[in-house]
Amino acid sequence: MNLLARTGALCALSCSLIFAADSAATIGQIHDRELSILERELVPLAEAMPADKYDFAPAQGAFKGVRTFGQQMTHIASVMYSISGTVLGEKPPADIGTGENGPDSLKGKDAIIKYLKEAFGYSHKAMRSLTEQNFFEMVQAYGSKTPRGQVASELVWHGFDHYGQAVVYLRMNDIIPPASR
Repeated sequence: MNLLARTGALCALSCSLIFAADSAATIGQIHDRELSILERELVPLAEAMPADKYDFAPAQGAFKGVRTFGQQMTHIASVMYSISGTVLGEKPPADIGTGENGPDSLKGKDAIIKYLKEAFGYSHKAMRSLTEQNFFEMVQAYGSKTPRGQVASELVWHGFDHYGQAVVYLRMNDIIPPASR
């Protein structure tokens, strides 16, 4: 067998092993990987914004009255805590505040990033708890019974919704988001 044929055979074997490993992934592992993608984008973005800009919010035009950058981050984290608690069937281990922006006592970049990272830790626990048996179980959410898996999916899409807004905030402050560097 020539070198090209051996290389091709090795690549085919490697690819089949990779796909076999992925096909054996559990529902929890698949959803946890999706959450990890959000984490790899959002945490560096939060870290890239200077501390003195955490109170920045655009004020002109359609931006009037929007959340500050810091509030965007605490909002994402508090919603992650709330959703994860619903998925796990327990009270979240952190104060999520009374509104959608997290606890009022949470101030400053360092505290907000710590809160965000801890929310990701709790959310990973929630995602890894998903199984074929509990994914379609109905849980109380949004004022009605909703499949647990549907509630869990909000962790990622909601986070990326606000990630997009936060990217705009960085660019308005002449900061290139880490994912664009």
